[in-house]
Amino acid sequence: MNPFFLKIKKHKEQNLPFVLYSKPNTTNLIGILQQDNTLHKVSDYSEKGFVFASFDEKQLILIPETESEISTVEKETTSFGPIEIDDLNFDPEAKFQYEYLVAQGIQAIRNEEFKKVVLSRSEEVPLSEFDFIETFQHLVQLYPATFCYCFFHPKIGLWMGATPEKLLKANGNVFETMALAGTQKDNAATEIVWQQKEKDEQQFVTDFIVKRLKEFTASVVVSEPYSLKAGSIWHIKTDISGVLKDNSTLEEVIDTLHPTPAVCGLPKKKAKGFIIENENYDRTFYTGFLGELNSTFGETEASSDLFVNLRCMQIQEEKAILYMGCGITKESIPEKEWEESVNKSMTMKKVLKK
Repeated sequence: MNPFFLKIKKHKEQNLPFVLYSKPNTTNLIGILQQDNTLHKVSDYSEKGFVFASFDEKQLILIPETESEISTVEKETTSFGPIEIDDLNFDPEAKFQYEYLVAQGIQAIRNEEFKKVVLSRSEEVPLSEFDFIETFQHLVQLYPATFCYCFFHPKIGLWMGATPEKLLKANGNVFETMALAGTQKDNAATEIVWQQKEKDEQQFVTDFIVKRLKEFTASVVVSEPYSLKAGSIWHIKTDISGVLKDNSTLEEVIDTLHPTPAVCGLPKKKAKGFIIENENYDRTFYTGFLGELNSTFGETEASSDLFVNLRCMQIQEEKAILYMGCGITKESIPEKEWEESVNKSMTMKKVLKK
């Protein structure tokens, strides 16, 4: 085994915290290995290190730069054969429950409680002979255009994922973020065609982010929407960038953006209340955020590079818990949203298949 991975494997065997990750479209992997098992937390976003935050921000876990060994290695090309997954093999009760949840969301939108809500579900997949190193390598190879990670803390557990959504990149007072919404399965078509439902959903997200950021920014630039492929899924993406006001803090901007309408809904407070009341499970770190916080990993000056924790799974003793959600608007059809959630579950199922 490569010495880089061997070091991380030994670290895990010692039950010590670490994160292993790969940024979108880059050639190297980064490993941050905390040297003791203390549970560090973010208090005001002035800390330096790697943050792993829950959806409700009640858990803001930090692997501190000063308490860790940092290693990097060039990505290797590993060969994984074609993967066939039977996506029709599902639990009818899970389908019924999710479609019922979506129908409740649609009704609440028609009652004008909110404009959009993102509703999610979890799914358990049995594991045998799970190898986190091999699975992570598989993740990186299958999804090179996403942020891929493997995060472990003995007091939190083991999480892995491949997310296409940036929450915020901040370097000094210059920032970048994105609006990401709309989903369709790749069918090898030469042109991606979006329905009005997806276009409206994307516009909701973009308008919300721009409106909320104006309080903290001196200027904002918004791109035209375009199609982005993440694995076998297409999304609509809009790039948003600009300059923060001198008195704006990183904490203010993160609190403004998170949770984004792409993982929560609009208006945010009402949608979040509906999610907590009706989803009937705790998302924990799914749809939270993670990434470099005021870090100097390989950089001359500190910067933050944070991603939304989508397309992820929690690894337990002999099972993986997969998480997936869909944006619900008044045009949504429960059965179609179920199908979309199944398509999203394929992202993680592919890396779990031997």
